[in-house]
Amino acid sequence: MKKILVPICIHSSPSAIRSAAEEAIAIYRSEDSVQIHLLSVQVPLSRHVADFFDGGELRSIHIESGKAELAPVKALLAGAGVPCLTHVEIGRTAETIVQFATDIRCDRIVVGQTTQRGWAERICGTLADEIRHLLGTAGRCRVVVP
Repeated sequence: MKKILVPICIHSSPSAIRSAAEEAIAIYRSEDSVQIHLLSVQVPLSRHVADFFDGGELRSIHIESGKAELAPVKALLAGAGVPCLTHVEIGRTAETIVQFATDIRCDRIVVGQTTQRGWAERICGTLADEIRHLLGTAGRCRVVVP
């Protein structure tokens, strides 16, 4: 079974999320035996802020926030008749995406294209660039930017 990962994170614009979801739908419809995974990456809070919460409470906040972030994308896929699995992880965005993709033996990561490039992206590259870099040349997982 082919596994397609669609990561959603704080850096994703609504149009980038939509284009990634539409690409996942197209892949699902055009290929056999495809499983779509939606991943929300929640950025950890600084230790100074985290100290005001107990561990379980903070994790619950992250999980609920991640589920809320994934809900519109999940609804879009459901409306197109495309089943998906949803996941919420906490960590640094690109590293968490790559680790998750490796753990589930993902075939493709679909990352939405940003329409406006800010100065940080011009200097550091896009999220897709960072994911490609972390996957390296030995990775069997392709990064797709619709």
